[in-house]
Amino acid sequence: MRITRTLPRSLVVLCLAAAATPAFAAGPAEGRWSWSLFGGIDRPLSGDVHDGATAPVPDLGPLNPALAGVGAELRIAQRSHEDIYGTARSYGTEFAYGLSDNGEVFGQLRYTRADRGEVQVGGAFVPALATTLPVRGSFGDYKALTLEAGYRHYFAELGPTRPFVAGRLGATRTDEIRATFTIPDAAIAIVDVPFTQQTTSLSAGVDVGLLIPLGETVSLTAQTGVRYTADLDGDDSAIGGLGLGGINDTGSRVSYPVSVGLRVDF
Repeated sequence: MRITRTLPRSLVVLCLAAAATPAFAAGPAEGRWSWSLFGGIDRPLSGDVHDGATAPVPDLGPLNPALAGVGAELRIAQRSHEDIYGTARSYGTEFAYGLSDNGEVFGQLRYTRADRGEVQVGGAFVPALATTLPVRGSFGDYKALTLEAGYRHYFAELGPTRPFVAGRLGATRTDEIRATFTIPDAAIAIVDVPFTQQTTSLSAGVDVGLLIPLGETVSLTAQTGVRYTADLDGDDSAIGGLGLGGINDTGSRVSYPVSVGLRVDF
C-alpha cells in the first residue's frame, strides 16, 4: 500500500522539478529511434475476478465425511480485481521510431503483477443448522505479460516539458490462476485447484503524460491513462461439480497506470 501513496507524489515532484530543468530539444525526430525503461503501479478501476452464483449441494459428505447427508446452498458473490488483488506493480521497456517532430510509433513490452489475495467470496447456507457459514477464497498471484504497439503525439513545449497523448493496441498473456476455497466452520477445503487457464487476450489503452528533458538525448517521462484487458478463460475442472461452473468466465480488467520512465534517443 505504501507504493500506492508515494508514487503519485513522486510524479508531482518530477513535474515541479521540470521547471528548474534547462531547456533542451525533446521528443521525437523523423527517422530517430528511442529506448525507454519504466516502472510504476496499475490500479484496477473495474472488472471481476469471478461472477456470482447460487448452487445447491445436496450432500456435503464428499467434502467432509462427517457431514454426510447434510445439504447446503452455496451463495457466491462476485468479487472484483480491487477486492482480491488491489494495486499491481508494473514495469517494462519500449522502443519508439520518430515519424516527425510531433509523432512516433512505438512497441512496448510490459509485465504486471499483483500478489495473491484472500477474501470472503460468499456463504454456504445450511438448512439443518439454520445458519450461513462463511466461504473464503484465496487466489494465486496475478501475473501478466503485455505486448502492444501504438502511436504517440506530442504537443508544443509547455515550459521545459512536452505534453503527449498516445493510443495502444496489443495482446496480454495472463498466467494460470489457482485458487483455494474453504468453509472453516465446516472443516471443508478445496485446495490449490485450477481457476483460470493461461490466457492470451486483447489489450488496449490510452495515455497522457509529460516528457521532461534532462539533456540532448536523455529525458524523463511521467504518464497515466487507462488500460483494458479482455476476459480470461475459466477452468471448471474443480468447481464445476459444485454447480459453480462459469463463475470464472470473466476476468477482464480496466485499470489506470501511473509510471515514470527514463528515455534515451539515438
